[in-house]
Amino acid sequence: MCLSGVTLVIALNYYFKDLTYFDYPLTAIVIGFILFFFFCVSFIQYQIERYILLKVKVLYDEFYTEGSSLSKNLLKKDAQSLTRSIQNFAKESKLEIELLKVKDNYRKEFIGNVAHELKTPLFTVESYILTLLEGAADDEDIRIKYLQKAAQSIDRLNHIVNDLDLITKFEAGITSIEIERFDLIVLIDEVLGLMEIRAKERKIELVFEKPSDSDTLWVKADRKRISQVITNLIVNSLKYGVVGGTSEIVIGFLNKQKILVRVIDNGSGIEEKHIPRLFERFYRIDKARNRDEGGSGLGLAIVKHIIEAHQEKIYVQSTFGVGSEFSFSLPKTK
Repeated sequence: MCLSGVTLVIALNYYFKDLTYFDYPLTAIVIGFILFFFFCVSFIQYQIERYILLKVKVLYDEFYTEGSSLSKNLLKKDAQSLTRSIQNFAKESKLEIELLKVKDNYRKEFIGNVAHELKTPLFTVESYILTLLEGAADDEDIRIKYLQKAAQSIDRLNHIVNDLDLITKFEAGITSIEIERFDLIVLIDEVLGLMEIRAKERKIELVFEKPSDSDTLWVKADRKRISQVITNLIVNSLKYGVVGGTSEIVIGFLNKQKILVRVIDNGSGIEEKHIPRLFERFYRIDKARNRDEGGSGLGLAIVKHIIEAHQEKIYVQSTFGVGSEFSFSLPKTK
């Protein structure tokens, strides 16, 4: 554009070289305006190009070393690279937004589940107490029965609150584990003894396959927490077991330093779509069935947090209609 303006000026100067301002005053004004216009356009263009070049140079100096030179070819390549970076950033931002949406959905679902889990025992307690206040308390048998039912609901409510508090402490790093040396076989026998009545009620056989080469198996872990893990896994196994089925505990060895505790059942199994969310708080496969059977809905979430607090792994395998296996690793010691 600047070259065209110069050419125009030369042509006009040649054409009007013998004329004066007084011969053609209007023409002189027009020519002066044209010259001024092209000068302004050229000046503005120069300033814009200079401004853009300075800004690009600042960006270039931030991303590249001082020894690099800023040429037009290099500037073009860098502009293309910057474009690709912006496109990648846009894709990553979109992915992050989608992830935040998923997390927000989980948050809403969690809040809804908490409200429902707390509302159920509270509503039960309220119903029994209101019935007693309305005159049912005069009958001693009804009074005792309703108070016992209310007490059971309060126990369930207390259990939910305690489990939530435990998970929150694990996630915040407040609850620490107390490592000690203990015999895992003795611990499993104790847990199975406590679960025996529940297993008989559901007509499920408890089986413990001990290591054949030793009657003791020493590990280093938090005995109380590992007892809670085994209890929760057996309760879960019995919940999804079938009449006449089995819930089996098997001890295997991953290597010389690690053992694997496996809890296996031949129950209803779990559909593959549910497996990634099994360890979420309050996540239930069959919501109606599980709520009827009680429980806080936090058992597997607690198991996961305890095992991870030991810096160990928990695994799950399941075939729908065949059965499930939950297993976790522990460090072996002498």
